[in-house]
Amino acid sequence: MFLLLLFGINAIAQTKTILQGMVVDQNNQPVIGASIREKGSTNGTITDVDGRFTLQTSTSKPVVKISYIGYDNIEITVTNASQLKRIVLQESSVALNEVVAIGYGQVKKNDMTGSVGVLGENNLNKSTSTSPQQLIVGKMGGVNVTTAGGAPTDGATIRIRGGSSLTASNDPLIVVDGLPLDNRAIDGLGNILSSINPNEIETFTVLKDASATAIYGSRASNGVIMITTKKGSKGKIKIDYDAKLSIGTVAKTLNLLNGDEFRTIVKQETPDFVSYLGQTNTNWQDLIYHTAIGHDHNIGISGTIKNMPIRASLGYTDQNGILKTSEMQRYSGTLRINPSFLNNHLNAELGLKATYADNRFADQGACANAVRFDPTQPAMSSDSQYQKYGGYYTWMLNGVRNVNATRNPLAQLEQRSDKANVKRLIGDFKLDYKFHFLPDLKATLTTGIDYTNSDGKIRIDPSASWVELATAPDAQLKRDYTQDTRNEMINFVFNYKKEIKPIRSVFEAMTGTEEQHVWRKASGHDIRVNGTTLDDGSETEYFLVSYFGRFNYTYNNKYLLTASLRRDGSSRFSPDTRWGLFPSAALAWRISEEPFLKDSKTISNLKLRLSYGVTGQQDLTSNDYPYMGTYRLSDNYARYQIGNKFINTLRPEGYDQNIKWEQTTTYNAGLDFGFLKGRLNGSIDAYYRKTDDLLNTIPTPAGSNFTDRLLTNIGKMENKGIEFSLNGIAIDTKRLYWEVGVNVTYNQNKITKLTSYDDPNYPGIAVGGISGGGGSNTVQVNAVGHALNTFYLFKQKYDSNGKPIEGSYVDKNNDGQITDADKFYMKHAAPDVFMGYSSTLKYKNFDFSFSGRISLGNYVYDDINSNGARYQNLGTNSFLMNLPRDILNTNFHNAQYWSDYYLKNASFLKLDNLTLGYTCNNLLKISSSTNLNLRIYASVQNVFTITSYKGIDPEVSSGIDNAIYPRPRTYVLGISARF
Repeated sequence: MFLLLLFGINAIAQTKTILQGMVVDQNNQPVIGASIREKGSTNGTITDVDGRFTLQTSTSKPVVKISYIGYDNIEITVTNASQLKRIVLQESSVALNEVVAIGYGQVKKNDMTGSVGVLGENNLNKSTSTSPQQLIVGKMGGVNVTTAGGAPTDGATIRIRGGSSLTASNDPLIVVDGLPLDNRAIDGLGNILSSINPNEIETFTVLKDASATAIYGSRASNGVIMITTKKGSKGKIKIDYDAKLSIGTVAKTLNLLNGDEFRTIVKQETPDFVSYLGQTNTNWQDLIYHTAIGHDHNIGISGTIKNMPIRASLGYTDQNGILKTSEMQRYSGTLRINPSFLNNHLNAELGLKATYADNRFADQGACANAVRFDPTQPAMSSDSQYQKYGGYYTWMLNGVRNVNATRNPLAQLEQRSDKANVKRLIGDFKLDYKFHFLPDLKATLTTGIDYTNSDGKIRIDPSASWVELATAPDAQLKRDYTQDTRNEMINFVFNYKKEIKPIRSVFEAMTGTEEQHVWRKASGHDIRVNGTTLDDGSETEYFLVSYFGRFNYTYNNKYLLTASLRRDGSSRFSPDTRWGLFPSAALAWRISEEPFLKDSKTISNLKLRLSYGVTGQQDLTSNDYPYMGTYRLSDNYARYQIGNKFINTLRPEGYDQNIKWEQTTTYNAGLDFGFLKGRLNGSIDAYYRKTDDLLNTIPTPAGSNFTDRLLTNIGKMENKGIEFSLNGIAIDTKRLYWEVGVNVTYNQNKITKLTSYDDPNYPGIAVGGISGGGGSNTVQVNAVGHALNTFYLFKQKYDSNGKPIEGSYVDKNNDGQITDADKFYMKHAAPDVFMGYSSTLKYKNFDFSFSGRISLGNYVYDDINSNGARYQNLGTNSFLMNLPRDILNTNFHNAQYWSDYYLKNASFLKLDNLTLGYTCNNLLKISSSTNLNLRIYASVQNVFTITSYKGIDPEVSSGIDNAIYPRPRTYVLGISARF
């Protein structure tokens, strides 16, 4: 280096200068193939495999420009050779997202005309995530992600710009490396994406408006999420290793009466049941929850082997749940190779993702029973009458189990084993050929397959009280089940792109065809307590055939036009309704490229977007043949006796032969902006979505069908809202960097039609089942003029002290009696406004980041207190049941299921993730050009929640809180090594 420095100093003194130097990235790794050019001349070179370069310049004080895709460009006026000794390139978030994956192609971010959100690897919640959905929580405007609960196998509810259906799926289409997934659940897996290793995900691209999604036609009404996994890159072999240890704790439990308080209440309210009281003080919630330990490891290797870029990885995750007996183990492996042939005219890409998941599912009913079980009784007892139940305390009646009593929640967990292993393989292969005789024309062939095999076993301990022969002869004792699924896809696409400089125009046209086949087969074998066996099974499939095209036009780099058209044919519908047409169009104007703004030092980007499009929804029901007449085979408990034989019967099912997909039309107007050379950037979008042919279940005339209520296309719904996102780099110096981001979404949902004719007296469709009253009661309704899942309740009256008066409600119609006609349409479960916020601070080698969410206007029905906080529960059917502490506020004796007292404002502010890290650069020199870089970090997930709601968690996607598996607070210690 000393000789190099002397050589550089001498060279600068000459007219022609020979410069030597080295280019590295932020992790001190060599940047291979970086462009080194002398500004104002044709002199240039690239860095070698060690990041080094030699450049001959034409002047003694040249200006050297260094550039590389994904990094900020650097210009150096060379006055001293030491300036080039080690040039560090900084990653550019704008450059990383410059080329964005869209349906059947890619587009530069500046050329996008639709509403598309992109999250790169550096923007994801990677420190604490074990499933892909957790990576994007709170990170993007218009995308609301709610995890189902705290189990390690739980999935998440994702809503893009609100729901667009009443009964069909509201889940977005998910595309992984070009393969559209089947959104239906996979037996034994819990979460359809949990088999994908989050460590191997490179980008999430979310298509939100119909201009972007219409290219996916009949599956895109709820938006599209495109997941791209990591691939190999040209250059020397690099190895990365990530490991983390997690400790999950119970963040909050429900506020219940303790043993002493319960004894006092029983003596006051139901003295006849005092003899039923025990002598202990048992906290059942403490017994069923525990500290959950987990660890995750991922090792990856990428680089070039014999001129072929390759990426391979192995991962292992072992995660316990905070509810005892819940656990997930995942083994994963990935391989991706992307070689080029024929002088880069032919590019191939092969990707494989293999997963073996070994899961154990806890009986989540234990969460609810821990709330109800008598706190004066022990979990285990040495009393001889309980030994036949494994020693678990059990409510008895006449020498056997009291069949009406609450089950022992600890026994529910420990005397039940529900295990499943799932093998999954997702593969994709792509050939991309750029024609020699016409380089502007490209043909792409893509195939993909997603295969799963599930094998599950449920075993109940024969000593468990709920499988006692005397009281439950038909109860399930064992179940074995299997499922196989296969999702196959092939598409062929032509893409032509031509720039015609004389007319300052760029034309791009794409056309293609696609076929997809989804097949599922399942079987099950049950053994009942009395020895009876039951077998069940199903086999189903559907086909989707599509033809599509897209046209893009850019004039003068300022005015952009995009139009697309897709024609889909689905086997799920009859030949008369099978085919649908889904068009879209979009315009964009780069205002910042106009002469009056092009040289602005303040405004770096300003683009106006307008779009329109139509999309569909074919995931109507779990039935792949909704238009066909089918027969249902009765089970063994509904057979017809002929002589001495019992024959299973076939029952015709109701159906609509003209059923078809729901159709959503979307209008969008957006503005992308950037200031101060991109240091402050964001976007604002306004949208209107209208869904026609909405599926609704309506009464049918007698004798017209095999059912008195038929699912058919009859309704309409609309969503309208505004999205705003803003990201800014507040400080960017050599030592200190600070970035802040925020996104805000307002969405208003309204049902506009449900029946074939307007009926002002039609209250709507009852939905939102609650646990009280045997599970048949509902507290929500889908009604014209109101939002999806609007609460439909009585208005509670209160006394002078603000206490609710039992059974006293507002008489809405003043007829002197309280009936269903006196219920009010109230709030709804979905938030009016939800926000995400994040910040990253770097000082020298330290980094600190956090992210969270705010939800406003979401309401929750407190089903736990509604069903449990009443004195009527104290002594019923010869057993005692604990009460939530809310009984001290209401003093209700009987159930008040439809009182709006139980409807609570569940708005919240959450801090989801908090991370502190330290990076050790050049910790160990492995070779002359390779150093070990190590990052150590500590994270917390689910840090805190600020809310007025008194339940465990205000985040309930259905709006009905009935003792969900609580989300844990997780502490993580991790390391990331790169060399």
